[in-house]
Amino acid sequence: MQSEALSIAHGSRPRVAIIGGGAMGLGIGWRLAAAGSAVDVFERGAAGHGASWAATGMLAAGIETEPGEIPLLALNRDSLRRWPGFAAELRDASGIDVELRTEGTLELALTGDDLRQLRFSYEFQRGLGIELEWLTPAAARRLEPHLGASLAGAVLSAGDHQVNNRRLVEALAVAFARAGGRLHENAPVTAVETVDGRVRGVRLAGLSHAADVVVLAAGAWSREIAGIPPEALPPVRPVKGQLLALRMARTAPLVSHVIWAPGVYLVPRRDSRLILGATVEERGFDASLTAGGALSLLEAAWRALPAIDELPIDEMWVGFRPGSPDDAPVLGPSPVEGLVLATGHHRNGILLTPVTADEVSRSILAGQASAILRPFSITRFHTQTRHTHDHRAAQR
Repeated sequence: MQSEALSIAHGSRPRVAIIGGGAMGLGIGWRLAAAGSAVDVFERGAAGHGASWAATGMLAAGIETEPGEIPLLALNRDSLRRWPGFAAELRDASGIDVELRTEGTLELALTGDDLRQLRFSYEFQRGLGIELEWLTPAAARRLEPHLGASLAGAVLSAGDHQVNNRRLVEALAVAFARAGGRLHENAPVTAVETVDGRVRGVRLAGLSHAADVVVLAAGAWSREIAGIPPEALPPVRPVKGQLLALRMARTAPLVSHVIWAPGVYLVPRRDSRLILGATVEERGFDASLTAGGALSLLEAAWRALPAIDELPIDEMWVGFRPGSPDDAPVLGPSPVEGLVLATGHHRNGILLTPVTADEVSRSILAGQASAILRPFSITRFHTQTRHTHDHRAAQR
């Protein structure tokens, strides 16, 4: 196995091919192009129209933290701290406001069981240093008057925000192009080309494109690319999510905070849309919208916010989160020299865009992984496999 280094000569600017034109690929490409690298981003469809387009844009670094995700919490919080500066820099580079909103997030309990679970999560997250405020139903309704009568309690996470994810990828595409990057849409990469354990470029439509570094940022499609040896192929799978958007009155939106309720989250947009998300389904790349999926979201949202009853449905869609075995991203150099990974972000892709763009690009330019990325190297799965194999051997 190669060491986690890229062998890029100090001071040089590598030719980079990025597979995937979502938030990760465009963000890394923007940073590299702005630093003087020759960068080509290859996207299988329209840029930014995969998981990045389907997302809700929540920046839930605190309230979404669950037991077993402590290493991921540090990365999430680091990226959240970068978001205000990242959004401002991106606006200056693209002329597009990504609509960073800082009203905060409310998590609701509607039953006694919900309240006990909410109290457990509150105590657990507070123990990790996450700033939360416990609210009575009356206090929660002062923030959001349209919450339903069954409200049992709530928690306010003032530090969990949101951005408009669709404007984000539009802005990244403009910033990338203005920095000198080349974006190739409807250009699916079929294989990574290697010689003697080192990347030499990518292949698409029977043609080769030479590169010193290849970044695999293809999200849920990362395992569809040929030419990557098993030890460097990230264990990423598609996790289907169905979402829908309702249309609120422009002059009187129902809610201003992101709301987490049992079975659904509700994300208000400045354009008066209210996004409801999202199912979690292990169905491969099944892109069908289902009655059951829509019903579950609408019923859960109605229990929390009965006033949605008269709102028209504006849009329904499906996205595929890139899930990994531990729900954490796979970042940084791989066992193949010159192949860099930026995938597996699961439900945190928009949140982790700044830290991924900054640190993966910095690692490529420096020739080695930055410290913050090392816990998320693909080698962690190799270690787990060896430990499992050794344990089973000891039992025989």
